[in-house]
Amino acid sequence: MNGEMDSTAKEIAWEQDDLLKLLDAIKGNLPEKDLAKYKTSESHLDWEKVAFNSYSGEMCKQKWQEVSREIRKFRTLTELIVDAQDYVKNPYKGKKLKKHPDFPKKPLTPYFRFFMEKRAKYAKLHPEMSNLDLTKILSKKYKELPDRKKEKYVKDFLREKETFMLRMMKFRQDHPDLLENVNKKSNVPEKPKTPQQLWYFHEKKAFLKARPDATTKDIKDSVGKQWPQLSDKKRIKWITKSLEQKKLYEEKMREFIQQHPEMNMTEENIVKSTLTKAERQLKDKFDGRPDKPPSNGYSMFCAELMSSMKDVPSTERMVMCSQRWKLLKQSEKDAYQKRCEQKKKEYEVEMNRYLLSISEEEQQRILSEQKMGSFKKGGGGSSPASKKKSSKAKSSTEKPKPPVSAMFIFSEEKRPKLQQEKPDLSDMELTRLLARMWNELSDKKKEKYKNLEMTLKAESEKQSKEDKGKLPETPKTAQDIWQQSVIGDYLARFKNDRVKAQKAMEATWNTMEKKEKIMWIKKAAEDQKRYERELSEMRSPAPVVTPGKKMKFDGEPKKPPSNGYQKFSQEMLSNGELNHLPMKERMGEIGGRWQRLPQKEKDRYKRLAEEKQRQYKVLLEQWLASLSSQERATYKEYNSLVSHKFGSTHKLSKNSRLGPQIKVS
Repeated sequence: MNGEMDSTAKEIAWEQDDLLKLLDAIKGNLPEKDLAKYKTSESHLDWEKVAFNSYSGEMCKQKWQEVSREIRKFRTLTELIVDAQDYVKNPYKGKKLKKHPDFPKKPLTPYFRFFMEKRAKYAKLHPEMSNLDLTKILSKKYKELPDRKKEKYVKDFLREKETFMLRMMKFRQDHPDLLENVNKKSNVPEKPKTPQQLWYFHEKKAFLKARPDATTKDIKDSVGKQWPQLSDKKRIKWITKSLEQKKLYEEKMREFIQQHPEMNMTEENIVKSTLTKAERQLKDKFDGRPDKPPSNGYSMFCAELMSSMKDVPSTERMVMCSQRWKLLKQSEKDAYQKRCEQKKKEYEVEMNRYLLSISEEEQQRILSEQKMGSFKKGGGGSSPASKKKSSKAKSSTEKPKPPVSAMFIFSEEKRPKLQQEKPDLSDMELTRLLARMWNELSDKKKEKYKNLEMTLKAESEKQSKEDKGKLPETPKTAQDIWQQSVIGDYLARFKNDRVKAQKAMEATWNTMEKKEKIMWIKKAAEDQKRYERELSEMRSPAPVVTPGKKMKFDGEPKKPPSNGYQKFSQEMLSNGELNHLPMKERMGEIGGRWQRLPQKEKDRYKRLAEEKQRQYKVLLEQWLASLSSQERATYKEYNSLVSHKFGSTHKLSKNSRLGPQIKVS
């Protein structure tokens, strides 16, 4: 059995003390004035902050969902009376603050003043118009109004705005209790802004100073569209400001985390970056970071050739590069490779010089980026031919192996030493001895091997996902291969008009003689053979649904034991203690041990199975909710078919023992 069973066997049901700790942790992470719906607060909760002891955030979330199902969601009149008393004492607290009789009224904007003044007149002139049409006309009229006439409305607005600010100050002084929650901000340092946000707020402020009557739409139309057209020099200014702001934020945040341990915040809560990838590259280039050279001669050839192919569509460029590379002599290819090696040496010197000129923190970032890049590329690029060969060799030789268990890792580590100490023992006896040693091993020592097992399993799953369902490239026809070889010339002839080029190529192909097509027909036949070969290599037998064995859907949670005996059997089979026995005898031994087990132990296994069943239901609901409606329908249809098939098979096998009562055609 796999390592999953080892871990499930070790898990225990939640104790009452742990459940109470969970509830306290949830309560501690709720906002000070929690007035939202419980579902809203639940969705905004950071479960990683709720996590405690060995319980992860996901485990805490699942347990809370189980507990909350048993709790009523309505409120009694007694509970409502408490809220009603608070409301009667202070009816204007919170969102109802603006309904207070003393709360100053905001002044109308210049546009609204114009609108209110002219609306009655235009409504009388155009009684057939709807309110929406009237609004559109007046909005247009206001925009066409000269600045001299607009000035009147702007002056009135600014005068009333000044009066409003004074009244607001007086209201704050007279009613401090109403505004304490409105003005109260979190002590957590404010997140740093991105370069675009800093630029936008600066431009918005300047725009409103020049045009105080501007609407939000005016600001977006005027300011919002300018950022993409900004020069690199101006962008660098805001990138630098954003990085300075981030540095201050990091210092404040670290200080805040130390001063407030009750918040359960860590370094992970600090914003990692405020720059996009393009902004980071621009800043590095401005600071003098050298450009990375091509990885090999072929890449250098492509880069140089592409600079003169601006009129050719991007989809055709690599095809043309590959074709032209094949036409080069070996000596010319070697010359490109030598130039590339020289560029790499120069890059290393320049990069070392650049690293010495920047801070240690920036050095670490750049070195980690380079390490990740080399890891992803797997040691540099290669030409199309070598890529094809290596991919084929890999697919044919490297198949993902099933992950080994923790006990197997332990056995392989200890077996050589035992063979030296006890050379007279057979392989079977050695295996039994290793199984006993594993069972006697403490949980703390087993943890090392279980961690190794989980790592190997994760790697195996990742590999299988990557290799799963990669179909070979569809075979091309003779006409497709010919068109691919001449498309660049036709596009150049028809000034990049793809439709005209396509029609011309089709006409040429149709008028070509058979002997001219022979070469391309042979190439198409080779491509067809290649496709069939690759398809046969990757094809594996389709999964067959057999009675007693259910097909597993991708991501579907594993079904746990349904009762205490199954849980006990799972534990016995996974610990490797009975591995030396044949399966039939093994199951008989497990049955005997279950019979001899005290009732108290049987009840414990029953509770564990019930706990697993509850967790499984929650996981299944979450998984089903993540599926699309079509996938969900497929899953339900398959389950109904399987249950029907399994059920009918079971009935047939049962009734067949009763004699010839059912005819099977």
